[in-house]
Amino acid sequence: MQVFVVGANGQIGRLLVKKLQVRGDVPIAGLRPGEDREDWEDLGVQCCRFDLLEKPEHLASALLGMDAIVFAAGSGGRTKDDMTLLIDLDGAVKTMQAAEIAGVNRFLMISMLFAEDRNRWADPLKPLYVAKFYADHWLTHQTNLAYTIVEPGALSFHSETGKLKSDPLAVGSVPRGDVASFLVAALHDDRTIGRTIPLLAGDQSVATVIDQL
Repeated sequence: MQVFVVGANGQIGRLLVKKLQVRGDVPIAGLRPGEDREDWEDLGVQCCRFDLLEKPEHLASALLGMDAIVFAAGSGGRTKDDMTLLIDLDGAVKTMQAAEIAGVNRFLMISMLFAEDRNRWADPLKPLYVAKFYADHWLTHQTNLAYTIVEPGALSFHSETGKLKSDPLAVGSVPRGDVASFLVAALHDDRTIGRTIPLLAGDQSVATVIDQL
């Protein structure tokens, strides 16, 4: 499977590309202008410039021939709210539009826990919640893409455990490595299509979490 990873130099994106490569898939690392591609090329990973500030029709050319897209990009914690809107909201929507132009049907979105519930939005992160809410809404209501939305809890740097849970009422954290592993599994399991999946550290295997969807 050829998988285009938007935000491949991000913390989850890097893990995801490597896991896809190990599995035998063909990941394409979508990079912002100026991002270093040397490390990826040393690993034999194809890189592609993917500027989320460009128009969808320009982005679409990079997506031609892909089997799936994972949107793992984010503006980051050091940017202002304008970049949150331009990357996490508009950049995500433009990637969806580009996917449809390019004829790529499978689309995985990394969102955040409780993005769909305004009552659970914490003040410091409200601009990001807003961006995720409307990007997810566009994906589910304004496209015909075969989507999966993954809503991880607070992302941690703890070692990957392989143990997760999907509980829409729970709070907590989840290691970035476990999120990446779940994304790989979700890409290859059609039971995740059309689903929004909360994801937290837990006591179940990835396979069990998917079995119980």
